[in-house]
Amino acid sequence: MNLRCVSWLRGWPLLVGLAVTGPAHPQSLQPAPGITEAVYDGTLSLPVAGIVSRRPFREGDFVEAGQVLLELDSRLEALECQRRRLILEHRQSEYEALRRLFEQNSISVKKEELDKARADYEVARAEFLMAEEQLNRRRLLAPCAGTVAEILPELGEAVQPHQALVRLVDTRQAWFVANVDPAWSARIQPGQTVTLSLETVPAPIQVTGTVTFLSPVVDPASGLRKVKVLFDNTQARIAPGVAGHLLPAATAQR
Repeated sequence: MNLRCVSWLRGWPLLVGLAVTGPAHPQSLQPAPGITEAVYDGTLSLPVAGIVSRRPFREGDFVEAGQVLLELDSRLEALECQRRRLILEHRQSEYEALRRLFEQNSISVKKEELDKARADYEVARAEFLMAEEQLNRRRLLAPCAGTVAEILPELGEAVQPHQALVRLVDTRQAWFVANVDPAWSARIQPGQTVTLSLETVPAPIQVTGTVTFLSPVVDPASGLRKVKVLFDNTQARIAPGVAGHLLPAATAQR
């Protein structure tokens, strides 16, 4: 209770502006608006330039983590990798032969010769790994399981380094992201189960989710705190991007 004294009359204060403040009752909370997002939604690219030579999947296909989504022409890189492999095998055999001789009779093989053979082998191994990495950089791999939402270049099209190539989304789980006022942020915490009302067609549906993040800071411009709720979407009932509301406990359907 806030009391403000404005004047005195015969030794007694005259109190005006009487106000009672306190925490909002859960039922007085208004639904907090927000938007849904896929748990993963990434636009993928490659660090090198080249010509698109393979597109094994189509838009709408589901892929597993590690599968090749798109590949650039890599004939030269494959030949270089093969050449480096042959050099590596030759250097390795030379080093191992000298090492066996050195272990049997150190007089016939000098320590300097063995060290040089070992250095040549290590250099050949590093060069082979570099050639292999250059080859691998021409294959765009799925970083996680998901659905191919968009493939931008066509077969035979030239692409540049870091150009957007494939959009991959995983909608099996989704986020509900909202910015809530202090009354809301005082009532929720990470790990808490909450109810969401999502604007689907033909009618809104309610789902339950778990609060996974409540921003530790308040936005100074709006006075709101960001909250993220993770909910299951394995049945694909929700197309991420639709709006919705975080419901107070009293308004959720039982």
